[in-house]
Amino acid sequence: MKVLFVFYVPSGGMETLNRIRSAALQKNGIHCHLLYLKKGAGLQNPSPSPVHVGNKDLFLKRLLVREKFSLIVVTSDSSMLRRLRRLGYRGPLVFEGQGFGTRPQAVRVLNLAARNVKTYANGLLYPPTSHLAELFQQIYPKKRHFSFSNPFPAGEFTYRPLPPLGAPVAAWIGRIEANKNWEGFLEIGSRLIARNPAFQLYMFLDTNLANPKENSRFYRTVNRLNLTPHLHLIPNVPHASMADYLSQIGDSGGLLVSTSRLEGFGFAVLEAMSCRCPVLTSDSDGVRHFVVHDVTGKYYPADDYETAAVQAAELIEDAVKRESIRSQARDFVASRFSPEGYAAQFAAMAAALGAK
Repeated sequence: MKVLFVFYVPSGGMETLNRIRSAALQKNGIHCHLLYLKKGAGLQNPSPSPVHVGNKDLFLKRLLVREKFSLIVVTSDSSMLRRLRRLGYRGPLVFEGQGFGTRPQAVRVLNLAARNVKTYANGLLYPPTSHLAELFQQIYPKKRHFSFSNPFPAGEFTYRPLPPLGAPVAAWIGRIEANKNWEGFLEIGSRLIARNPAFQLYMFLDTNLANPKENSRFYRTVNRLNLTPHLHLIPNVPHASMADYLSQIGDSGGLLVSTSRLEGFGFAVLEAMSCRCPVLTSDSDGVRHFVVHDVTGKYYPADDYETAAVQAAELIEDAVKRESIRSQARDFVASRFSPEGYAAQFAAMAAALGAK
């Protein structure tokens, strides 16, 4: 069986997911190709599957004719469903949801997609995230639904003992855009620095997806909070290097702070947990798969940055609680999100949809 995964750009959680799941599926006899419509920072990461980049009809038509895919999974881009049918693809088409920003954004996107999804898709795929499940069931009640957790290779992306950093670090991973709530991280970071002036802030960014207006507001906020001496912007890090960074941040006495308003899954949080880097997160739905408060991480109420700083301080300063959370988080990740389990569920979905 040969499967094609389609997404706009190789970046962030979707680029990570496509690499992880294609490796898992390959081991189970499902050959994968990845198609992105334009270039992105994730192309620097080695892929276990062929990667294609292009958006012209002739390019897509030749790819379809040459590879004869048994199944195609299109993430987020409902117009691609219609386009693939117009270009002659007659096999099963799956429309996948992995997070569409805030809930109002998700409602708008899924309603706009309804005509294409209902006309051209054979099935729907999404992780068991409550707001995604609710919206998919509500908007597409007559379609075939498949929902299972994304895979994660905990044995490969894991803690690595490395030389310590010179100061405790609060880290943030994402894009400078509203749903990722970069402003919340800067507010929390300023409070941590007030408690301990040695604290440093690391922001891991995809600069290829930066919005100029949002960038301007970002730098104004940095200046307003006097964060320049403490702030380190780290762009476009190869994914393999992130395990090193997260391991060092955990060992520094620091933590990862996830401030998203809504997440479909939250790979960055899962990766930090696997590397024994404690996590403080907003209650952004997707992270409920793996963050249990005071067991595998900590939550704070959305936009309550005073409470967030108090929770972060406890995670930093209470050595016994910190070590317990680090260990339990790592064990939890290792016991769930099996790539083999994902491959089995994906194969069952493909069979149910008649993929040959």
